Amino acid sequence: MAKDYSKKYMNLINGRYVAEGLRITAGVVLPSFLLGYFDLVHVGLVISLGALCVSTADTPGASRHRFNGMSACSLMVTVIAVVVQYATVNPFFLGALILISGFLFSMLTVYGNRSSAVGIAVLLVLILSLQTPLTGTGIWLNAAYIFAGGVWYMLYSLLLYRLRPYRFIQQVVADYILQVSAYLKLRGDLYAARPDYDKISQQLLQQQVTIEAEQNMLSDLLFNTRTIVKETTRTGRVLVKTFLDVVELYGSVMTTYQQYPLLHQQFDATGILQEYQQVIYALSKEMEAVGAALRTGLASEPGKGTKEFVKKARGHFESLRQYYMTDENVENFVSLGRIQNNLEELSDQITQLHLYTTYDVQVEFTQPTTRDALGFVPEADLRPSLFFNNLHLESNIFRHSIRVALALLTGYIVSLFFKADYGYWIMLTILVILKPAYSLTKKRNSDRLIGTVAGIAIGLLVLFLVKDVTPLLAIMLVFMAASYMFIRTNYFLTVMLMTTYLVIFFHYLYPGDIEKIMLERLVDTVIGSGIAFFASLFIIPAWERHSIKTYMVSMLDANDRYYTEVALHFAEVASINTEKINSARREVLIALANLSDAFTRMMTEPKRFRQGLKNVNGFVSVSHTLVSHITSLSYLLQTGLNGYRSPDVIPVVENTKLFFKNTITELTLADSELPKPNGNPLKLMNEKVQQLLEARKLEIAGGALETVTKKQLVEAKSVTDQLNFIYSNAAAIYKISKTHDAEMANAK
Repeated sequence: MAKDYSKKYMNLINGRYVAEGLRITAGVVLPSFLLGYFDLVHVGLVISLGALCVSTADTPGASRHRFNGMSACSLMVTVIAVVVQYATVNPFFLGALILISGFLFSMLTVYGNRSSAVGIAVLLVLILSLQTPLTGTGIWLNAAYIFAGGVWYMLYSLLLYRLRPYRFIQQVVADYILQVSAYLKLRGDLYAARPDYDKISQQLLQQQVTIEAEQNMLSDLLFNTRTIVKETTRTGRVLVKTFLDVVELYGSVMTTYQQYPLLHQQFDATGILQEYQQVIYALSKEMEAVGAALRTGLASEPGKGTKEFVKKARGHFESLRQYYMTDENVENFVSLGRIQNNLEELSDQITQLHLYTTYDVQVEFTQPTTRDALGFVPEADLRPSLFFNNLHLESNIFRHSIRVALALLTGYIVSLFFKADYGYWIMLTILVILKPAYSLTKKRNSDRLIGTVAGIAIGLLVLFLVKDVTPLLAIMLVFMAASYMFIRTNYFLTVMLMTTYLVIFFHYLYPGDIEKIMLERLVDTVIGSGIAFFASLFIIPAWERHSIKTYMVSMLDANDRYYTEVALHFAEVASINTEKINSARREVLIALANLSDAFTRMMTEPKRFRQGLKNVNGFVSVSHTLVSHITSLSYLLQTGLNGYRSPDVIPVVENTKLFFKNTITELTLADSELPKPNGNPLKLMNEKVQQLLEARKLEIAGGALETVTKKQLVEAKSVTDQLNFIYSNAAAIYKISKTHDAEMANAK
């Protein structure tokens, strides 16, 4: 137990979020500390404000992307700092500025997360500038200090990266490996005696979303960073190769999808499935060790027991083949054999990952094809047309931008009736809470309210117990750093920790009035939360029931392309276009992640807006299974271990694709005459496999285990099984979609 806590502690302190929290804290407070030494605390605080705002745009990515984002942020926050001060002379001008800025800078979300962060930083400066209106040269000096803070933080952050160029990438690769490890362990849960298939399926979906996000970030870091991709040092090449191998490993894990209920029915009595679960858990721990090694910089070694588990499972499998396999259950042993082979391959791949952590290896890969072959994300699209093309009510970003603008204006107007400080805290609460989806706003609302109350209580307790200035200052810095450590992972902890350090900070600024200030802040938070919640509920809300069909159609389109690209290669012997297959696979995973996210948001919406939830749940679940089967088919193709090729595949593919096309038509057009898919071509393929199976049964009855027929059966059945699963899943999706369409039509 102590060893597990030690591992968790080491993983935490060596993780990227701790490093990020310490980096941001140091970058923000250093100007205040240095200038405070020269009795220029006020100037230092303004410079720190500029640094804080630019730090929001310092999201992970290639160095040039970070530089461009932070540069743009520095300029934009400087301009808004000037404009807002001149607008404060007239409440109507200021209201118009808040309305226009709230809309325009929220619309920057169309260009991605980094641009969205820049927009939030600009609005943050606008709101915080309302606390202390300035005049004359003070306006320009204030803007200059903010600009200096932004430039300081940008140079500071980029310099740290230059000093340790691999450290952050090592941490992100480690996180990616740990997420894949968690996915592998979830797959192991399917081999338990009585698995909860629905729960595990939902967890797998959520884990895929997380893995996809990590993979996108890494692809940007590695393949858009020239110094890493073209690096000739061993460290750079090993990191790239490690990432590529884990991507391949993740793909092979996805191919282990089987008909688990049937496997349990056939083999639970033998105990081999539970043995496979033990192997999978051991392999998952091996990957955790690799991730921890990358974080700490210490080499990892293969676990002593894992190879023994794998070897024992192989012995058990061979024993079952010898004594348990009969001509009646030979079909099920094909699936069992695929699982056994896959686990052995995973074990070898993870052993290689252990070797990479020593960095004492020579890594060779063909750089020009690496990025394209995996279908990684292209450069960000910054065309102005993207902004204008989203200026319509069908765009959720447009709706959200209007919502933010009107909510901020409402917060400003409300503040005019209650106080004279322009209500900056009310608007700040609205800015950080209001999100594009109702479900996210609802979650942030509760987190902010509870976190604020808890933070105030902790802060007042600290002030009651600690009287000396130096310990208080140290405690404040600890809470500040901790709040930034959780800023990307846990909003509740961020709010609680940040409120605590702000209580101590305000105690320094306004000694004696801390209770009054905290009460005002709490009231402002409640008002801002109420406005944000009202806006998300009533100002052109974007309920998922209206947009879910778009995600469903995108999922079907992606499945159609991916399936076509993979399956038709089994029709004839031809060269395999790996680049197109991997690109199609990535598109389908993105579509699945988007669909899963939309469904998750839909589940948290008010009950009266959740029409069709059950059907969408079925659509998401079957889509996940469908993607797993297409990926399994792709794995059989790309490994080159399956030589099955037959023109019988073509009509099967065409009829399966007809289900996809019919489903899209059903979701987008009403009362259309749809051609019915023909199941006879698939029936013909199954009959041919059955003939091989009967021949194999005769061989087994005669005592022949290793024959040509066995190889033909395994290859044919492996492909045909996947085609059957895909066909039946496509049919199920069509049926679910038809029911959903009818239910939504009645709901109107």
